[in-house]
Amino acid sequence: MTWLLFINKKNVFFKPEWVSAHSWKIELIAALMSGLLIGIGWIVQDGFQAVSAGIFIAAYIIGGYAKAKEGITETISEKKLNVELLMILSAIGSAVIGYWFEGAILIFIFALSGALESYTTKKSHREISALMNLQPEEAIRIDGDNEERVPIKKLNLGDLLLIKPGERIPADGIIIEGQSIIDESAITGESISVSKKVNDEVFAGTVNLRGFLKMKMTKANEETLFQRIIQLVQTAKSEKSPSQQQIEQFEGTYVKIVLLLVGLMMILPHFVFGWSWTETFYRAMVLLVVASPCALVASISPAILSTISNGARNGILFKGGIHLERLSKIKAIAFDKTGTLTKGKPNVTDILVRDDLTIETVLTNVAAIERYSTHPLATTIVEYASDHVDSQRKLAIENMEDVSGFGVQAKVDGAIWKVGKAEFVGVKEALEFHKYEVDRLSNEGKTIVFVKDKKGIAGVIALKDVVRDEAVVAIQALQEAGIQTIMLTGDRTQTATAIAKECGISEFIAECLPDTKVKEVKKLEQKYGKVAMVGDGINDAPALATASVGIAMGGGTDVALETSDIVLMKNHLSRIADAILLTKRMNRIIKQNIIFSILVICLLIVSNFMQSLSLPLGVIGHEGSTILVILNGLRLLRK
Repeated sequence: MTWLLFINKKNVFFKPEWVSAHSWKIELIAALMSGLLIGIGWIVQDGFQAVSAGIFIAAYIIGGYAKAKEGITETISEKKLNVELLMILSAIGSAVIGYWFEGAILIFIFALSGALESYTTKKSHREISALMNLQPEEAIRIDGDNEERVPIKKLNLGDLLLIKPGERIPADGIIIEGQSIIDESAITGESISVSKKVNDEVFAGTVNLRGFLKMKMTKANEETLFQRIIQLVQTAKSEKSPSQQQIEQFEGTYVKIVLLLVGLMMILPHFVFGWSWTETFYRAMVLLVVASPCALVASISPAILSTISNGARNGILFKGGIHLERLSKIKAIAFDKTGTLTKGKPNVTDILVRDDLTIETVLTNVAAIERYSTHPLATTIVEYASDHVDSQRKLAIENMEDVSGFGVQAKVDGAIWKVGKAEFVGVKEALEFHKYEVDRLSNEGKTIVFVKDKKGIAGVIALKDVVRDEAVVAIQALQEAGIQTIMLTGDRTQTATAIAKECGISEFIAECLPDTKVKEVKKLEQKYGKVAMVGDGINDAPALATASVGIAMGGGTDVALETSDIVLMKNHLSRIADAILLTKRMNRIIKQNIIFSILVICLLIVSNFMQSLSLPLGVIGHEGSTILVILNGLRLLRK
């Protein structure tokens, strides 16, 4: 390891971690120093051959040390030959036959391409480093009237934390006091800040822009969304795609074949074609250089790392290269409905009232009763009422009764009001109230809540799980890309029909239990081939695991996130089409790189056999092609 000496005030100490973080810079400096020495050696070689030889040796050592160490260490540890070993042998062979300059040029370009590849890897890891730097090291913990600043590692579930304006939020939790604007771009990739109030969820690593906040910590440090993102990206970068695995498996065999051919090339041409021993050995060294599969090996890894980094920067977290290749071959995508295509929370969409009443009167009375109910629909109605009517008005509520599965009733200012299903308020009266309008609302897949007072049906409140704003656009984009879209839902057929129509999905399967979704995904795979499943809940986890590619919504359950292969941060469905296009682009670039690198190797080998290729040109052609495929892979870092 290279060590750098740092001086800080009176202390002198070593910083090996700095070396690790800037390894590509060290490799680049070594390559450039090697190049400078080669230039000096070339200038003085005519008059000072001994001096130039010494300079070239220095260029060999400085430029080739890192790659030689890497090649020898890997050969010993993995017990297989590699490309780095071929390059070292080529350079040594060139020096042996007196081609010091050509060997040094080989070392220089090889070191330069190695530095570039290290830069690509470093650049692809930048998103992880940036995220890790965003995590606060300390937090202000509240204990009664006391405030103390403590390390993040000492925080526990349930701790109350104070977040000042401009500070980063140290943990996942919910706001218990205050309101503010939060910058969540580090987590979601969205530049627009989000307004947060009491009971809203906040995430570690995001920034409190305005007011003071008190929050309750709800997740351990290692389980926060922030840490989950880091873990997902780190895992993705360590996993290799099938193509990458095949190339690496092929590399060892290929290197053995090259060494065998070089061995034959050092002997046979002298006897078969009458070449001199010097020419024979020279051509063998050129073959050793040009036949090395450097460009082929570099065709895939930089492209995959760049794609993973691009996705992480834009809210798409891939858990490994294998999922990139599978996603590019997807022919159909199955969507869960609730929480995926829809927001997962019903909204009040329509209110119909009797002619002698006003919407405000009905809504005020209903909210007064429903405030004491725990049913999700009741909660939605109360929230809607608080935004649309005078919530300060106090009504006398008596004899509150919750009839499970049917509705609630109570006396409001001395008069009995009922809120619930048609069977609860009276089927006959319910069917006669605004019949055509109620039938229309029901056909639209909406849930109907009837309201009754002493005179009869007082009104109707319609609720519906609203389709996400981006769902229609996302479905349209996928269909334009030739991807079939299917909705799987546990809802009844009437509701599923309405939601599918609103989203633009032509095919749906209703009344699906978790095991039914698994069966349907298998049927879709038989019909279309590669199929993706998009979901957010625990009930979606089996189908996510069964599908060729499981895609989880970032706001979904932990089970869904762990089971899936890809995570959409901020629940943006439109990112699915972007991800598919990105992976297709990645495949095109990888194919371009592989074809190009193979053609270059073949051209150089033929030219060498025809005795029309010099060692310097072979070096430039071989290493130049390696640099080009790396740069081509780097294009995937852009949108």
